[in-house]
Formats: sequence, C-alpha cells, structure tokens
Amino acid sequence: MEELYKMIEKKIKESGYPRSISGSAVYDDICDQIEGKENGAYVLLSKFEDDVIFEYHLTVLDSDFDLGILTIRMPEGIFEVDFDA
Repeated sequence: MEELYKMIEKKIKESGYPRSISGSAVYDDICDQIEGKENGAYVLLSKFEDDVIFEYHLTVLDSDFDLGILTIRMPEGIFEVDFDA
C-alpha cells in the first residue's frame, strides 16, 4: 500500500499542488466516499481542508475503484491530476 500512497502523492505534486499531501489520507477519503456505493461511474466532492475541495472522477468496481481524474480547487488555483496518464 505504501507504494500506492507514494504514487498518489507524486501525481498530485506533479500537478503543481503547492501544499503538503498524504497519499494515505487521499486514499482513505476516497474509500470513505465510496463505501456502500454500487458499481458505476461517480463524481464525488470532498472538502479535504477548510479551503480545499477535491473532486474525484472515479469508477467503483466490485472490490476496488479506479480513480481517473482528481480536480483540486483552492485559493491558490485549480490543479488537475490525471491518474490514467
């Protein structure tokens, strides 16, 4: 799992996101958001910090999820992370 967390952090930082980020926290946030959801495509919003909104574009599968795009909206700007690239 640690490798997955590091990959999430790396992708987000490569987008230009200027704050510190925890891949584990992002992964846990997604898991909390999709708990109980049926299989399908979703756009989910999460207030990640007081002034930061994470917009997840993902597909929920039987025992997993596929995060396609993460859009981060914050006072410093909008950052888009393509996890499929």
